[in-house]
Amino acid sequence: MMRTILYLGTAVLVAMASGCASTPEVSYGSADQVETVTTDFGSTDLQMIAEKMVNSLLASPVIAAGTKPVFYVQKVRNKTDEHIDTTAVTDKIRVTLLKSGRVRFTAVADVKDELVNQLEFQTSSGMVDPATARSMGRLVGAEYFLYGELTSIRKSAGRVKDVYYKFTLNLVNIQNGLIEWADEKEIRKQAKKPLLGG
Repeated sequence: MMRTILYLGTAVLVAMASGCASTPEVSYGSADQVETVTTDFGSTDLQMIAEKMVNSLLASPVIAAGTKPVFYVQKVRNKTDEHIDTTAVTDKIRVTLLKSGRVRFTAVADVKDELVNQLEFQTSSGMVDPATARSMGRLVGAEYFLYGELTSIRKSAGRVKDVYYKFTLNLVNIQNGLIEWADEKEIRKQAKKPLLGG
């Protein structure tokens, strides 16, 4: 009898341990689905910002002229109190603008060292056929650059938490330093803690 109780107790412990060690249930969702898990900056915020900035910029005189201007992008400054990967915001705007076919981007700001190393290798290593080697001094210079910042204001009172985000983006003419276009997107998020269990 004692041995049976011991076996049953061991089986219960093993079952409990395996239940605790089981992996969570994971499922795929739509990337466009509205994310409302917390008031922190999230994927929906990123998508709303990118959509607003791209649509506004495509309607600006700089792009409406149809000359396919060359841009470079400076990483967006994060002036919030959150850790936000602003590269994701920048990349989303750049990719969407590129897909429009109405803007070109120089990669020099992102991969300058790699470009220089590759050009030097092709022109002076003696290992590349001169007929196919790219020559120095042929990189396309940017006409404009984009820079922006993300700021936030957080407030809370009792069970209510309110977060206001503001994203600003500017387009600067490199030749004369003038801001040719600017726009902003404002987002407000609010959460209320439950009375129980919060």
